[in-house]
Amino acid sequence: MSFAVEVLNLTYQFPGSETPSLTNIDLKIPWNTRTLIVGANGAGKSTLLKLLSGKHLCLNGKILVNGSDPFSPVHSTKDGEEEYLITTYLGTEWCHMSIINRDIGVAELLNSIGMPHFQQRGDTLCEILDVDLSWRMFKLSDGQKRRVQLVMGLLKPWKVLLLDEVTVDLDVIARSKLLGFLQWETRTRQCSVIYATHIFDGLSEWPDRIWHLKEGSMVDQLDYHRDIKFVDSSEATGNGSVTFSPDGPTVHISKVKSLHPLAQSWLHGDPSDLSHLLISDVDQPLL
Repeated sequence: MSFAVEVLNLTYQFPGSETPSLTNIDLKIPWNTRTLIVGANGAGKSTLLKLLSGKHLCLNGKILVNGSDPFSPVHSTKDGEEEYLITTYLGTEWCHMSIINRDIGVAELLNSIGMPHFQQRGDTLCEILDVDLSWRMFKLSDGQKRRVQLVMGLLKPWKVLLLDEVTVDLDVIARSKLLGFLQWETRTRQCSVIYATHIFDGLSEWPDRIWHLKEGSMVDQLDYHRDIKFVDSSEATGNGSVTFSPDGPTVHISKVKSLHPLAQSWLHGDPSDLSHLLISDVDQPLL
């Protein structure tokens, strides 16, 4: 069986650091899946995604993305007549690039990266994210710039999409439409998404897998369809109480159908507690 991502015994330490950022990571991500990464600040989420994207070189362990080393010079692959990027990485640092604050048109930016060749896909993304091609970049809000980044990043089809907290500036409608589009992508062609986030609105039905990174180690790997059960328990102490089954990995979340309580339960015990950043106790349906 081929996998979108395979990681074996990965340990990564930044030059000059006294301790590894990631330790003994083992993962297998099938095709046509969506994976969430949960973890406090400094847990290693961004480091893992950058290793998978080939932005950092893996020296200890093995990483295969679409069957190849992500640090290799091969960045695209063909599936039939269509050509795809092997990985697309989208992170928050894009908004700090100087070009996005210049007086340049959105249409110019998109045309410079091949919009005419992917016209139908580009038009769909612009409609989903409500991007106006007549916009000038220096006049846009942070949320509008983020939507332009997403259109640019998703314009060329990819095999593995790595999202590093990239939806943080989106309003709830734009984010919901984006998640719906990514869900459709993974159901209609061979691709997978890995998404690191602290915002869990609209995610109760979205993932196939949920990972918990803590201090550089993968301490929990849950199969959403098998291990997560939303229950209406009369013994629940409040909305969203979490019970971990003693007989296996099953997690029971009571009353509210939301991943927020699970993430809050995990992060409450992590070194950097971000539970105050986890917004919304009730997930909204995907549009």
